[in-house]
Amino acid sequence: MPSRIAQIRKVCSHPEVYDPCDDSFALVDALLADRSNLLEHEPKICMEIGCGSGYVITSLALMLGKESPGSFYIATDVNPDAVATTQKTLQAHEVDAEVVTCDIASGLEHRLAGMVDVMVVNPPYVPTPEDEVGGDGITAAWAGGIDGRTVIDRILPVADNLLSDKGWLYMVTLTTNNPSQICLKMKEWGYASRIIVQRSTEEESLHIIKFWRDFPSSRSLPRPGSGHLGVKGSLLSQLSRLQFWGSGSGSS
Repeated sequence: MPSRIAQIRKVCSHPEVYDPCDDSFALVDALLADRSNLLEHEPKICMEIGCGSGYVITSLALMLGKESPGSFYIATDVNPDAVATTQKTLQAHEVDAEVVTCDIASGLEHRLAGMVDVMVVNPPYVPTPEDEVGGDGITAAWAGGIDGRTVIDRILPVADNLLSDKGWLYMVTLTTNNPSQICLKMKEWGYASRIIVQRSTEEESLHIIKFWRDFPSSRSLPRPGSGHLGVKGSLLSQLSRLQFWGSGSGSS
C-alpha cells in the first residue's frame, strides 16, 4: 500500500531550506487526523504557503491521492532554494504540483481569489527582532518578528481573500503567538475554529488550528458529525483550553 505521507528519506534538503521538524510533523498529523473530512470535502484547489522542503504539500497530495482525483496542488515560498527543493521532493514521490517563488501569494491573489478549498501554513512564528523578518535563505522560514506575529498577520488577510466559501485553513501557531487572539481576529472575519493537534516539546508548545467560514444558518453549514462545531461551541471552548495551555500545561 502506498504511503499516505511523504517519506523522510525522499524529502530533499538544502542548507538554506528548513527541514521537516516537530512543527511540520504536527501539521501533517493534523491533516491525517482530519483526512476523512478532507476526502468528503472534495477540494478542488489545495495550497501551501511557505512550502520549505515540500514535506507538507507532498504529504497532503499523497494522503488524498486517488480518492481525490480532481484536486490541484499549488505551493509557494519566498525562498527560491525552497521552491527548487519542494519540486525535487514532489518528483521523488511522483506527485504533481505547481510551485511558485513569491512572497506569500503575491501575483496569485487575483488568479486564486475565492478558489482555494484547503490551505496549509507553517508560518515563520518564532519571536525575533523585526529586522530579521523576511531575510534571505533559511531565516525567512522561522523569523516571525514581535511575538512571532508579523508574518502571520500578513498571511491571514491573504488567506481570507483566497479561501473559497467552503475553504479550510490549517495553521501552525506557537503559544507565544497568542493563538486565542488569532482565533478572535478570524472570528471577526466570520471564521469558526478548532484545534486539531496540540503538541508540546522541550522548547515550544504548538497548536494546529483549523479555520472555516461560519456562515449564518441560511448558508451551507458543515454536516453534523463532520468534526466541526459552531463558533460558540468550538471557538470559545477551545480558547479556554488555549489559555490553560498558555499557562504552561499541555500534553505531548
